[in-house]
Amino acid sequence: MKKCYAILLSFGAFLAAPAVLAEEAPDEQAMTDSVRSLITQNSMNVYRRFEPEQTEAMVEFYDAVLGLKPLQPIDLGGGQTMILFGIGSGQIKLAAGLKEGRQYHLDGVNDGTGIRLFTLFFPDESALVERFVSHGLAAPEFIERGDGTRAALVKDPGGFSVEMIILPDGCAEDFEKVEIGINVSDLGASRDFYNDFVGLDELPPIKNELLGVVQYPYRHGETTINLWSVGDSLPADTGSAGIQYVVSDVEAVNANAEKRNITVETPLGGLPGFDLRFVWLNDPDGVTNYFAQIGASESIKN
Repeated sequence: MKKCYAILLSFGAFLAAPAVLAEEAPDEQAMTDSVRSLITQNSMNVYRRFEPEQTEAMVEFYDAVLGLKPLQPIDLGGGQTMILFGIGSGQIKLAAGLKEGRQYHLDGVNDGTGIRLFTLFFPDESALVERFVSHGLAAPEFIERGDGTRAALVKDPGGFSVEMIILPDGCAEDFEKVEIGINVSDLGASRDFYNDFVGLDELPPIKNELLGVVQYPYRHGETTINLWSVGDSLPADTGSAGIQYVVSDVEAVNANAEKRNITVETPLGGLPGFDLRFVWLNDPDGVTNYFAQIGASESIKN
C-alpha cells in the first residue's frame, strides 16, 4: 500500500519540533490580519523568466523531460506567449523575455538572494533518468535521503535550479505539490512577510542536507515556500522566478499592503483584453508576489 508523505516533502529532517499533521488548521488570529482568507486556489502558481532564444529547450525540459502536464498557452499579445504546465491545482508558467528593471543572478542556490529553485516530486527514478538521457542531457545524480527516498539537483536550460525528489511509495497527491526555495537576506523580515502578511502556515524548520541549509517552510495547500539565509550581502535575483496568488478581492490585498508599507512593483490595475485585475508586490528581497483576481472586469480601470 502506498503512503502519502505528510506536511513537507523537502530534503531533510525536522528540527526541534514535533510532527504536525498535514491538515493542521492555520492560526486563525494570524489569518485575521493577513490576506490568506482571500486566496481562492489551493496552491500558488510560479513562473520562470528566461531569454527568448531558450524557449524551445525550456519547453522540452519542463514537458518531455520532467513530464509536466502541458496546458493551453496564453497569448499575451505583442508576440508574447505564456507557456503553462499544470501541477495539481497550480501551474508553472514559462515567460520568454527578461523584464526591464529586474535583476538576474542564477549560479548556485546559495550564490544569490531571491527564488533559487523549484522542488518537484516523482514516483520513478529510472523513468525520470531515462527521459534526461533520451533528450541528450546528463543523467541526474541522486543521493539517499535516509528515509527511503532520493534527491537530485539539476538546472533547467536557462540555468535555474530544480530539486527532484523521488517518492517510490508516494500517492497521487504527493506528486501534485511544488516547493519554492527562497534564499533571503533577513529571515525575520521574510518570515513576517509570508506568515503575517500572506498568512501561510508556518511549519517546523528542516535541515536540507542537499543544499546545506536550514529551511523555514510556509505552506498553502499544495505549495510550500522554503526560506533560508546564508548571508545578507549576496547579489539579488529578482527576475528569474516569481509567485502568483489567485484571490477573490485584489482591492483588499492592495489595501492591506498599503497599510503595511509593502513595496509595490506594479500598481493595482488590469490587463487590456483580459478579465483580470491585479497588484504586483515585492517581498523584502524583491521577489514578485503577484495577486490576481480573475473575473473582475467590472472593476478594471484603465
